[in-house]
Amino acid sequence: MKFIEDINIDNKKVILRLDLNVTINDNKIEDDTKIKESLKTINYILDHKCHVLIMSHLGKIKTKEDEEKNSLRIVGDSLSDLLNKKVNFIPFTRGKELEESFINNEITLMENTRFEDLDSKKESSCDEELAAYWASLGDIFVNDAFGTTHRRHASNYGIAKHLESAYGYLIQKEIIGLNPIINEINRPLTIIMGGAKVDDKIALIKKIIVKTDYLIVGGGIANTFLCAQGYNVGKSLYSKEYVDEIKEIIKQYKDKIIIPIDVVVNPDNTTIKNITDVNDNDNICDVGPKTINLYNQVLSKSHTMFLNGAVGIYEKDDCSTGTKALLEVISNKDIVKIAGGGDALASINKFQYENRFNYLSTGGGATLSYIANGYLECFEDKLWFLYWILKWIYPKII
Repeated sequence: MKFIEDINIDNKKVILRLDLNVTINDNKIEDDTKIKESLKTINYILDHKCHVLIMSHLGKIKTKEDEEKNSLRIVGDSLSDLLNKKVNFIPFTRGKELEESFINNEITLMENTRFEDLDSKKESSCDEELAAYWASLGDIFVNDAFGTTHRRHASNYGIAKHLESAYGYLIQKEIIGLNPIINEINRPLTIIMGGAKVDDKIALIKKIIVKTDYLIVGGGIANTFLCAQGYNVGKSLYSKEYVDEIKEIIKQYKDKIIIPIDVVVNPDNTTIKNITDVNDNDNICDVGPKTINLYNQVLSKSHTMFLNGAVGIYEKDDCSTGTKALLEVISNKDIVKIAGGGDALASINKFQYENRFNYLSTGGGATLSYIANGYLECFEDKLWFLYWILKWIYPKII
């Protein structure tokens, strides 16, 4: 796949896949970073006198109720404000109204691509008929949705099979920014993995543990690791069905894996406990100060680190101390510091550590997949190859 500047898009109808999967609470966008990161590619397309049809997903769509809370309409309003241009939002994923808007308007935003998942998961399964229909609407396809490049969906991989395609400025930026943890690693490399559940990360953990020197686990993910080592996690969230797999990972890589040694329990009345003292009624919501000190020791031995997720329920003040303390530890290290994923970026923004990292990636699962595999699923090209092309063609920005 080529870079957007390397193809002719003048006066074309451009289908643009973005990652506008932002958190919305009470009809308000919590963090518009992903929207802002899309502006450079959008403006480049508009500068070339194109009409652009923007596609994105938002959340997971399993029921009709999910549709009501995951419409892109609010995102369209935000995009219009940032561009200072009219964005014509179409509340459908197919049909005459969508087709005519693309022809007659400079900017059209289509409704959430995953609304198609209510019909046999047509988006997520990369349904050929759906991909061909979407592709038929345009002349050129530009993929700038780095956060979904680890998946082969109809709106990215599927459309690209039917149209001349390119990647945009954000994906270019991600390829360059993530290179220190992909191709040119200054070891030791430490990966910090937080978040709620291990379920959707178990396959990545098995690959990442081979490539990293240390794996620090926190958040809900750590609870499953603690269970695997025989500790009581009380009423805390953990993935029972993956305990045996985690046991095997720990057995093989015990010298690489760092788990909490003390925790904060019970969000409504917090107490710090050694992990050996957690009882059946406790609910783990954060890591404790001894654990932060342990993380500090590991990071002091590292030359490069990557943070994905948070190590506690950082949204609640009484459960945010561990995440904030970890960010302070990281910020004071003279090492390569990279972070990615929604919760990681949200916590970094909340505690104002944005300027203390070398690079902040818009991808969570996509970035982990890139680390684990060295390439991303929706590209036929291997992205390490794209990096060296960029380094040769655009040496001043590498």
